[in-house]
Parts: sequence; structure tokens; C-alpha cells
Amino acid sequence: MPKSANQKLKLMYLADIFMERTDETHYLSMKQILEALDAYGIKAERKSIYDDIELLGQYGLNIEGEKVNGRYGYHLLEHRFELAELKLLVDAVLASRFITAKKSQGLIEKLCSLVSRYEAKQLQRQLFVTERIKTVNESVFYNIDELYAAINADSKIEFEYYEWSLKKELVLRPNGKKKDISPLALIWDDENYYLVAYDTEADKIKHYRVDKMRNITATGQKRDNKERYSDIDMALYAEKMFGMFGGDEMTVTMECTNELVGVIIDRFGKDLMLVPKADNKFTVHFKIQLSKQFLAWVFSLGDRVKIISPTEAVEAMKEEIRRLAEQYL
Repeated sequence: MPKSANQKLKLMYLADIFMERTDETHYLSMKQILEALDAYGIKAERKSIYDDIELLGQYGLNIEGEKVNGRYGYHLLEHRFELAELKLLVDAVLASRFITAKKSQGLIEKLCSLVSRYEAKQLQRQLFVTERIKTVNESVFYNIDELYAAINADSKIEFEYYEWSLKKELVLRPNGKKKDISPLALIWDDENYYLVAYDTEADKIKHYRVDKMRNITATGQKRDNKERYSDIDMALYAEKMFGMFGGDEMTVTMECTNELVGVIIDRFGKDLMLVPKADNKFTVHFKIQLSKQFLAWVFSLGDRVKIISPTEAVEAMKEEIRRLAEQYL
């Protein structure tokens, strides 16, 4: 049989056919394989397909032939990702507020291409499980890449920082043009990406919501104070923050009822010393950055928790309670 113009693409098309149209429970007969290749403009003989399947096996595609319902069929036993793994990735994409609805759809379509068309239907159905709030900033996906590139290049950045107006529009903040900023790391907190950066003019670390950043430019100037912050453990740093709002760092001691053990471990991890006390209570110590967001978190736990020390944290809580009481009088 004379070779067609697309013959050199035969192996690649054959691999695509098996990846898209077969899985653990879906098979193709030899006739169906030949018809699928013919649709790509490739004429083939049965014997050549046997040789091609052997070559694809050497390449790493585990294709098996067996008798199914009285006829012989071929299928790809394993895809690069298991369906359960891809379901987790789809859920992560859907849960990510920093990814727009349009970009989420595109990413999920790409994930679907990693399994057969039959398994892909199960991933597509998850699109309608729930409606989630998504960012409207289509550029955020690429902002993250720009920021990582600047960090890797040891470069300062410039950008514009926006906020929501009463008209539900993103508008440039007063003094929203940011310069002389040294990016340190990106943190994903409360379903949003934040840039942790050193502001040279203010001489302090600040946090910026990535979905509110526009026109990010790497200046090429070397970052300031990177030695000072190079040893920061960003995982521990994030644990001390509440909603990415900063404050003075301190060790806080709290007294809690035993029913809050799970709440404390979920928030601060298991590397804590919980000291049992009488009346079904325990004390715990941890480092945090004291902020109104931390006080609000403590307040939300009601009479099941009490700040014991330091005095600065106790007085801050008292002041916040007085302020709220006066606001509602």
C-alpha cells in the first residue's frame, strides 16, 4: 500500500486515538482503529498497527488487546493522570477565586484532554456543581507569572494598585502607583493570591492582592534588603497572619475550652503545646501578628476563649470591645 502524505504523523495520531477514545473500560476494534486513522488521511494495514502498538508500548503507553464481548479490542490501560487526581485538580481550579470563570473553563478543558472522552464527561459535569465567586481580572493569571519572573530575576517592580468603588468598579487607589517595591514571595491565603513585598520608602513589608494589581513591570533594579528577608519561612509567616493583615509580632497565650482543640489545631497546626487545666479547659501559646483581624477571630469564638497574655494583646482586645460597644449604642 503506498504511503500517504501524513504517514509520518501516523504514530502520533495513533497515540491520540488511544488516549482520547479508550480507557480501562472502553476499547477499539482493529476496524475502528483503521477508520480513525483514515479520518486523519492515513491509510494503514493491520500488520503495521501491531508494530505501531509495540512501538508505543516501548514509548510508555500501556496498550493492551483482549477479547471483549466476543471480539478483539484494544485499549490504553493507564493515562498520565487518574480520574480521581484530575477531579481534585478541577475542584482546585473551581475553588480558586483568583482564576476568572473564563480561564477556569479553559483550564478544565485542557485537563479533560488528559483522559478519554468518556472520563472527560465526568470532569465537565463538575462545572455545574456550584457557583463560586470569581475574580474579574483576567490578567491575574499572568500577573502571577510576571511576579515569579521578577523574584527569580532579583528585580524590583512597579505597578498600579486598584480598589473597588461604590459603583462596583475597580479604580486606581489614591497613591496607587507603586514604585521601588521588592517582591519577596507569593502566598495563597483565604482563596486569594497575595504578594509579600518590601517597600523601600516605607521600610516595611507590605501585602498586595494580586487580582488588584495592574501593569506590573520589572524595573531591572536589584531588590532591596533581600538578605534581611531571605531567611523568612513563608509558611510560618503566613500562619501568623490573619487575612494577610499585619501587626506587631508577639507570643500570645490563650485559655480555651476543650471543644476548641480542633479549631486551634486547624488554624495553627499540631506543633503546639496544649496544657490541660481544670473545668475542661486548656492553655496554648503561639506567635501571631496582632491585628484587628486576629481580635475579630478571637471574638468570634465567644466565651470559649480568653486572651491571657501579653498585656498588650489583652488591652487591645478590651479596646476593641469598647469601640464596638460604643458603635452600637
